Amino acid sequence: MDDIVNAFVPGARARIAGRPGGPLAGLSFAAKDLFDVAGLPTGGGNHDWALFNPVPEQHSWAVQTLLDAGAELVGKTITDEVSLGILGENAFDGTPTNTAAPERVPGGSSSGSAAAVAAGLCDTALGTDTGGSVRVPASFCGLYGIRPTHGRVDVTGMLPQAPSSDTTGWFARDAETFARVSTVLLGEAPAALPTRLIVAVDAFGFADPEVAEALAPLVAKLGRIVGEVREEIMAPQGLSVWARAQRTLQPVEAWNTFRGWVETANPRMAFSVAAGLLNGARMPEGERQWAEMMRLEARARLRHLLPPGTILCLPTTPFPAPLRGLSQPALQPMKDRISCLCAQGGLTGSPQVSLPGATVAGAPVGISVIGGRGTDAALIAVAKAMETAA
Repeated sequence: MDDIVNAFVPGARARIAGRPGGPLAGLSFAAKDLFDVAGLPTGGGNHDWALFNPVPEQHSWAVQTLLDAGAELVGKTITDEVSLGILGENAFDGTPTNTAAPERVPGGSSSGSAAAVAAGLCDTALGTDTGGSVRVPASFCGLYGIRPTHGRVDVTGMLPQAPSSDTTGWFARDAETFARVSTVLLGEAPAALPTRLIVAVDAFGFADPEVAEALAPLVAKLGRIVGEVREEIMAPQGLSVWARAQRTLQPVEAWNTFRGWVETANPRMAFSVAAGLLNGARMPEGERQWAEMMRLEARARLRHLLPPGTILCLPTTPFPAPLRGLSQPALQPMKDRISCLCAQGGLTGSPQVSLPGATVAGAPVGISVIGGRGTDAALIAVAKAMETAA
């Protein structure tokens, strides 16, 4: 199928048949260009990365698992440079088209994977989520997307960024496919539905009023599915405080990950990517220590809010996808606001699923459900129930 949305990395498409008769037989998938595919360079969204890193000799765990389950790999997809981005605009490979809102960005850094699924070029696609890189494009492109419990899914063969926050994630257009793929990658079928729902009033208040209004019917539907509903503040310290902590920890780890490459290869990279790495390199130790303490507080808060059988809902993003081609000064406040609704993922390691179903000015916006660590399968059950419920 032709790449009509610039979702796949330039050059020959990687195509590998899945094992016949597996549970995902008949499905096709793409892999973000952070996942190793044997015999092909892992480009990482930067044209200098592959020049200084060997071609992998075996598939990443996630790619191999999907192939073993019968899915066919149909290509590797564009990513923001070394996953350091949230909007999906790549200075080397361009911006994939968001078919749900073509004048708007697809979201990143798993931009190509989301764009490929949204355009029907594959049934599912692998992405990564450190600070929102599956959840944000899922919201912007109108898809199902998951950030699993941190450490739940094997990341062997996945290019790291910030290991204490890195996760493998995936997308689908419909809940049935999403559940099939999730069962394979989580090693667990959808579990029993939760019985209590918390509405994160601080998160809904932080989102644009139009977003909160558009998501209200989905909140009501969640309430009907789950039963007991109550409102709580998710982040008593403030959403911006949690975001500051994540924006401290993640750049420091990213600098540690890429420092050797940067100092040895002096690679070409976009200004925004270089600035982010420089921010990590210059982070004061006292700021990092404060952020570690805030991470402990955030984890304690979600453990308190999310005992067994309880989930929390919030807007996945505070607004629909921004327009393509905006200047960096215009985009930076938007990135900061996005991080305020995504920081809990990297800070707490809790699983989060973004669900489609709402639009603002014709552009998709997602609602997310979060559960306690290890409750990924219950969130998949919620996704299935939401698609079929009245």
